[in-house]
Amino acid sequence: MTRISVLLFVLVVFFATAMQAQAPAPKPDPEVKKLHADLGHWTYEGEAKPGPLGPGGKFTGEATCQMILGGFIFQCWLAEKGPGGEGRSLELDGYDPVNKNFTSDIYDDDGGRFSGVLTINGNTRTYAGKSVKPGKQYQYKGTFVLAPDLASGTYKEEISVDGKTWTTYGESKWTKAQPAPKK
Repeated sequence: MTRISVLLFVLVVFFATAMQAQAPAPKPDPEVKKLHADLGHWTYEGEAKPGPLGPGGKFTGEATCQMILGGFIFQCWLAEKGPGGEGRSLELDGYDPVNKNFTSDIYDDDGGRFSGVLTINGNTRTYAGKSVKPGKQYQYKGTFVLAPDLASGTYKEEISVDGKTWTTYGESKWTKAQPAPKK
């Protein structure tokens, strides 16, 4: 029995050592660093324009953005007050190394959602895709331009019913209230 116990002990140590010698954990693609300028706590205010989504009006909000899942995914929680009341959203962006682009998905607490592509060119972020709001699908594009100091920016959102005629949906100004925590 002692030989079996020693053999089992040796096998356990061998397999435990082999498991630790596995390849190091994967790291996010270097492109993901482009999302880091958006990290932190933001406040924003703007105006929704009258159109297919309602009468428009002033709105305010805040967003808290961080990297999750080992730095692979950008997560942003948003809370907004506006003409339609209060709402919350969750944005998840990630880099697709196969297609060499960023994907973006946004989920609203009223069942609305956006799914599309995020393009980052310097300090300009452009969202393009499909948005579902009040049970209807729209083409959506949004442009967020960060100031050179990365502490403020402007956002313009547009929607289209047919993909040809675009209507400004909203415009807002963003201010970074708190930088992202240092890691």
